[in-house]
Amino acid sequence: MGIREDVNLLGRTLGQVLKEQEGEDFFDLVERTRALVRQVRAGGDDAELRAMIAGLSEEDASNLARAFTWYFQLVNLAEEYERVRVLRTQSGVRSQSLEQALTELKAQGLSAQQAEELLSKLELELTFTAHPTEMRRRTVRNHLFEVARDIPDMNEEATERIAAHVEALWTTPELRHLKPTVLDEVKGGLHYVGSISQALPVLQHDLMRAFKTVYGTHSEAKLPVRFSSWMGGDRDGNPFVTPEATRETLALHRERAKELLLNSIRQAYSDLSQDVAGQEAYRTELRELHNAVRDEQNIDLSGRLEALHEKLHQDGQHRTADQLLTPLLTLVRVFGRHLVSLDIREHSGQTGAAVAELLKAAGVSDNYAELPEHAKQEILTRELRSRRPLWAAGEGFPEALETVIGPIREVRDAAKRVGREAFGHYVISMAESVSDVLEPLLLAREVGFRVLPVPLFETLDDLERAPQVVWELLSLPEYRAILSQEGQHSVQEIMLGYSDSNKDAGFLAANWALHEAQRKIADVCRRAGVRWRFFHGRGTSIGRGGGPASRAILGQPAGTIDSGIRITEQGEALADKYSHPVMARRNLEQALYGLILAAARPALDPPAEWTSGMEQAAKASAEAYRAFVHDPDFLPFYEQVTPIHEISRLNIASRPVRRPGAPTLGNLRAIPWVMSWTQNRDNLPGWYGLREGLAALGVERARQMYAEWPFFRTVLDNAQMSLAKSDPLIFTEYLRLVSPSAGSERLAQHLQDAYAETVAAVEAVVGAPLMENEPRLRESIGLRNPYIDPIHRIQVELLRRARSVENGLDKYETPLMLTLQGIAAGVRNTG
Repeated sequence: MGIREDVNLLGRTLGQVLKEQEGEDFFDLVERTRALVRQVRAGGDDAELRAMIAGLSEEDASNLARAFTWYFQLVNLAEEYERVRVLRTQSGVRSQSLEQALTELKAQGLSAQQAEELLSKLELELTFTAHPTEMRRRTVRNHLFEVARDIPDMNEEATERIAAHVEALWTTPELRHLKPTVLDEVKGGLHYVGSISQALPVLQHDLMRAFKTVYGTHSEAKLPVRFSSWMGGDRDGNPFVTPEATRETLALHRERAKELLLNSIRQAYSDLSQDVAGQEAYRTELRELHNAVRDEQNIDLSGRLEALHEKLHQDGQHRTADQLLTPLLTLVRVFGRHLVSLDIREHSGQTGAAVAELLKAAGVSDNYAELPEHAKQEILTRELRSRRPLWAAGEGFPEALETVIGPIREVRDAAKRVGREAFGHYVISMAESVSDVLEPLLLAREVGFRVLPVPLFETLDDLERAPQVVWELLSLPEYRAILSQEGQHSVQEIMLGYSDSNKDAGFLAANWALHEAQRKIADVCRRAGVRWRFFHGRGTSIGRGGGPASRAILGQPAGTIDSGIRITEQGEALADKYSHPVMARRNLEQALYGLILAAARPALDPPAEWTSGMEQAAKASAEAYRAFVHDPDFLPFYEQVTPIHEISRLNIASRPVRRPGAPTLGNLRAIPWVMSWTQNRDNLPGWYGLREGLAALGVERARQMYAEWPFFRTVLDNAQMSLAKSDPLIFTEYLRLVSPSAGSERLAQHLQDAYAETVAAVEAVVGAPLMENEPRLRESIGLRNPYIDPIHRIQVELLRRARSVENGLDKYETPLMLTLQGIAAGVRNTG
């Protein structure tokens, strides 16, 4: 069977359940809706469809939205299995594989030793974040997982089981009655460790086999992958990430790691049955390791397994070492006893306030917060040269201090139990100055712990100042002394924010600011003699840095990847990439391919004509974007043409949709900002301002840049994806929600014209229709549109009803939430 047969069977199964549960009349309503939507898509009149939607009862509107939503959930499963099926049947050298990466390195003149050396200094770190754009409840995901398991067979028995789960799903509430807790988010993210743990040993074998094939030599190169998490440690704007939540998170990490290790050790014990040296020495060692992990003893698990691996080779048991012990060794190298490293993230305003209180208590400064930057640095560096605590020993912290320092104490305690890897880094969001980076060092010292601070540069201004801030930071002897204490781990990490820079300046200007920040910061680190790694805070949508990982990595400026790369994995990206071991292997393989080749590129500045052109393009683009979003009529227009108020009621996250303060565009978080434009299919954050930028470049220069510059190609290819997922036909429906006024009509017409002209400008540069180079994705978008249209139209109708009466959202909240979820499933993006 192929994907069309799978989709048809799943669709028929859903139809049968609808008939049984809701009756023939409702099933006929679904079929009639689908026929009318197809008719409108083909250019027919939409009067009948519009009248039908307007006449729906609240119950029928909810059920109709649910029916099409479940169709998409099932289609998504079929598409995922098709990807698995294709990957399993591929033969020969797979594109973007480890073997292809090594082949290209060899073609560039790298020897086997040089390739191994390159790999030894690289690390691909993937970070699960607490931005849960995954909207489905865990109960729903479990049912869908069971359906997915039966798709490969599709015999009579499997079809019956699928129908049973679909039947159960139809009467299972899709929406959460309560916001998920922080621990719910942690458990949701860790769910994918299972399939990842199955993929990692296969990837390790892929790497060894690739070396043998390409270079004709055996290699002990280690898979350069590790995982970390923000879930349970990301405090920025989330009052629910308390010290207790962090402690519970770390305990869950230990519990899952212990379970994973014990299962893997038992498998190795079963496999290593040889008695080469007498008394089953291999099993004796594995038994001791098993008991030590079970009893949570502090042992060098990795070192002892490395020694056992070496002993097997010495005893002539080469295949056993490489095939039967390597899976356990790989999991220990990647997950250890900590599973994933937990970061702490805090807003610079909070760390600054906490340090001010400590300094005041110690009699150092009564007005630290009001001091100029040079005075702050003077105080901080003086205190860092000292070892004295600032808070009286034995006295508890007041609540305001405890909320900031408490999480550091929890990661300290976890590090004592399972190793330093339990903690990752201390990320300072909205970092604007050197003092912002130094402050966490004092906070950590109060509980006897050492952290490596990671500044997060988010806005356009922050990105432009970032190279100077990093240079000043690395010029401080007190800071360099702390960095050097990490030994081989003394890598300065710098985080770059895609979401806020895009929301601040628009798509093109943000991409260019990120490019230039990396190029200049890398140069600063090179001159300072410090190794570095960039941490990319990418979302799943194009407006938040999304797009294929390998393409994004290859699009980084040449010479800016030193010790590897770190990338956030957010929301539905986890399910999309890691719900199946085969897909987990493929996504990790593609990311490693991009990392290896990008790291091998020597530092090389783009031609001056291109960089000057991009400066002009970014400036023109940012001016156009800011003029639009800061137009006096924009905010009321935005609040009417998108479901932003309704999104704020959706229980998809523990984090509020806005930062503290009166509701403004400025304190609206990037996820709901992007999600609101995804729901109405305008996708503004993924393309607006590009038209003006391309005009500033000129078509001929832009064509040359697209053909020869990986960065620019990545930017335009991502824009193509965002434009292709936009839908003017549907956006027109949302424009009907806007109250008539000269301002709103002007903005509406402007957006429609800007979209059409941006499409034309992009197609002129790439020399082809949108997504011509991505036929499968283009086909998927085309196939989905007729089925997602009814949910959009129902959402528009419900928004109209809810907004026309007092407290209307209370009445229509449930069906509206269902449409939000259905559209997210249909476009496979929420934010």
